[in-house]
Amino acid sequence: MQLFQDFKLNKQLLNAIAEMGYTTPTAIQEKAIPAILGGQDVMGIAQTGTGKTAAYLLPLLRILNYPQGDDPRALILVPTRELSIQVGKTIEDLGKYTGLRHAVVFGGSGAKDQIADIKKGIDILVASPGRFLDLYLEGHINSRKIKHFVMDEAERLMDKSFMNQFHRILEIVPQKRQNLLFSATMSDLVKKISGDFLDFPIEIHITPEVRTAETVSQEYYKVPNMRTKLNLLEHFLAEEEFTKTIIFCKTKVIASNIGKYLERVYGVDEVRIIHGNKTQQTRINAMEAFRNDPIRILVCTDVAARGLDIVDVSHVINFDTPIIYEDYVHRIGRTGRAFKTGKSITFVTPADEYHLKKISRLIKQTIPESIFPEGVRRVPTEYDEKQDMAREMDRQKHLDDPNFKGAFHEKKEAAKILAIKNAKALKDSKTESSNSKRNRSKNPGDSSKFGKARRGK
Repeated sequence: MQLFQDFKLNKQLLNAIAEMGYTTPTAIQEKAIPAILGGQDVMGIAQTGTGKTAAYLLPLLRILNYPQGDDPRALILVPTRELSIQVGKTIEDLGKYTGLRHAVVFGGSGAKDQIADIKKGIDILVASPGRFLDLYLEGHINSRKIKHFVMDEAERLMDKSFMNQFHRILEIVPQKRQNLLFSATMSDLVKKISGDFLDFPIEIHITPEVRTAETVSQEYYKVPNMRTKLNLLEHFLAEEEFTKTIIFCKTKVIASNIGKYLERVYGVDEVRIIHGNKTQQTRINAMEAFRNDPIRILVCTDVAARGLDIVDVSHVINFDTPIIYEDYVHRIGRTGRAFKTGKSITFVTPADEYHLKKISRLIKQTIPESIFPEGVRRVPTEYDEKQDMAREMDRQKHLDDPNFKGAFHEKKEAAKILAIKNAKALKDSKTESSNSKRNRSKNPGDSSKFGKARRGK
């Protein structure tokens, strides 16, 4: 078994590693560190929570070695604010004795302090793509000294929303550089872009692609509707083993509603809420409170799925089944970190069963169903929610079979045919009435003749 002392790391790094309590490198660290120290381009694919950040930071810190000049020599691109903050914190912890300087820049907050950090002189720049381009175009970043270019969570950086920014950044950084790409998944797009981005890289694949961490147990519960989800959630949170729980919701509105509901039940001292509408400082404070106690419940959207590195998370609850299937891997990877065990629970409505099958196919695992707990009340599904789920299930069937019309389509067609029939009957009725009046005006009826006959008499 290798130790960190077996790598060509200096004493400053080894002391910082020891203080963090790490002695044995993870599989991705064991393979990536020597390759990066050797100057190779590296593409590392490994599960969430397996130490990918340290796998590239340790050799980078060793290569950069000591402060030099004022302009960044290494650029680390990350897709979210939370992850950029987390990477910055890891640089602080690992590089505390090296003297190396860094800055973290991201959107969603004022750039004044970030610009001030850059102007002090830095060796490493951690940045979200949009904010990096903004500061570069304003003249605050000199990219000519960048020799090491890292893409962390590369599959997210390959999203359509980042692609244009990514290509513009490639035009800005020097062509002669070391490229490092790290990801939890290996999508077709990542494969395609990596061919243009990396020069004969060493490919490191730790465990099969898109596998969930072995330290996380998984299960799901079938639930009929939203109100039953709440009852089941309360049931779990009342158990002592749920010491530090992250609850993932699909929208900001749902996260806010669930968070406020739990605040009423457990008090504001035990619950925090994170989503895109919260200010950056609020989100940072919420994560720090969750990390350092006393907060035991964190309700969030997927904005936090890739930026949280908190060792003691006991449970992850997917209040909503994710419809971006890779997000399932990142969500449950918030627990079971740093060789600890964790548990994930997913609530699955009838409309979510389609997504659950897709997730199982992606991770190449069957997620076991657990028996619905006795004593938890199943609430009848309201009409509107039932209709919404039926429409969603029709949409899913149409995705798999474009010729599928669905129950709502059939009802709509039947209503349309009935409306046509009714309109035709009404038109026929009006035509018949009009013809009858016309005939009476041309040929007076028997009553007129009878009247004339009587008047003749």
